[in-house]
Amino acid sequence: MSDAAVRHAWWEDIQALPLGCALIALGISFFAQAGLLSGGTVGLAFLLNYWGDWPLGGMFFLINLPFYALALWRMGWKFTLRTFCAVALVSLFVELTPGWVAFSHVEPLYAALFGGFMIGVGLLMLFRHRASLGGVNILALFLQERFGLRAGQVQMAVDALIVLAAIAIVPADRVLLSVLGAVSLNLVLALNHRDGRYRGAS
Repeated sequence: MSDAAVRHAWWEDIQALPLGCALIALGISFFAQAGLLSGGTVGLAFLLNYWGDWPLGGMFFLINLPFYALALWRMGWKFTLRTFCAVALVSLFVELTPGWVAFSHVEPLYAALFGGFMIGVGLLMLFRHRASLGGVNILALFLQERFGLRAGQVQMAVDALIVLAAIAIVPADRVLLSVLGAVSLNLVLALNHRDGRYRGAS
């Protein structure tokens, strides 16, 4: 088998962004419905939403703005542009999804596990098409490419710290389930996003 990367067609990149973002937004909706939160910049947006009732999608978009400088400097303008589009789409979908899908009941344990899995799969799609959700994603991808640290492991460590910091705002049982959600999310990335595992390129 050849080690050469097979380049994605432009239409493959175009379809991956909205599909991955829609999965992420649905996973975030699971978390929000169950009173959970995620890690990274999404987690910070959750904290602001729970604390001050500020719009989740809008806060997520604003928190990511400072990270584009790092993305442009270290990852290139194509990655930065795709990431900006992904962040904008997730921000939009997070605000629109509650009007598209109504939950009468979501078991918090189910929301933590499968919400995390959905966000992880959505992030995996973005990573494989040279995009991210900004913030910690940019830092994790940079550290993987520069120092060989696995993006999933870096993300998991940062996410755990952010989720644990929520103990003053979110009930303890929801914090514990949020940690489980962060683990399920990052398990998808740690097992599937490795150098040499996937040879597609954008």
